[in-house]
Amino acid sequence: MGNRRLRIAIDMDEVIADAFAAQRLWYQVTHGYTWTDDELKGRHLGDLAAPEHAEDMQKLLHAGEFFADLTVMPGAKDALKQLSQDFDIFITTAAMEYPASCAPKFRWLQKNFPFISPLNIVFCGHKNILAADYLIDDNVRHFRNFQGQGVLFSALHNQNVAWSPRVNNWHEAVSYLSGQLHSQKE
Repeated sequence: MGNRRLRIAIDMDEVIADAFAAQRLWYQVTHGYTWTDDELKGRHLGDLAAPEHAEDMQKLLHAGEFFADLTVMPGAKDALKQLSQDFDIFITTAAMEYPASCAPKFRWLQKNFPFISPLNIVFCGHKNILAADYLIDDNVRHFRNFQGQGVLFSALHNQNVAWSPRVNNWHEAVSYLSGQLHSQKE
């Protein structure tokens, strides 16, 4: 491995950008849904909505601007600043699912994570192309054929998914990755 810094690929939606809360609010304001966390555990919002309402949300996501004003996940900004001292950080989003989201997501990253170089932002489809040591993501499908270690970031929709390692928040993510870095140096 030599002196190469370890690389962390970090997903956007539900990892550093709270797309879930924004979608949940849209469903509530637009269609009156008031789902509890228990009702949502292990499920996606679109699974519980009427098909035409889920289709309306998909249209909104495909238009792209929905991604421009998301809230930053708690602790993400400080965690990424801290991790960037010891790791190479790459933001890796499967933006090709919603191609019109690329420009809004890029603006969001520049606004909220200005310390991440634009050269370290990856808009992709499959994440198995990433050459990183770790991938922090809320969806285990992105770990398939990924050559490094997938780290599942907890979200309501993945509560029933068995995966290790799993982190519940950015404090746990920093602890886990710092521990990995320490064990690599020994």
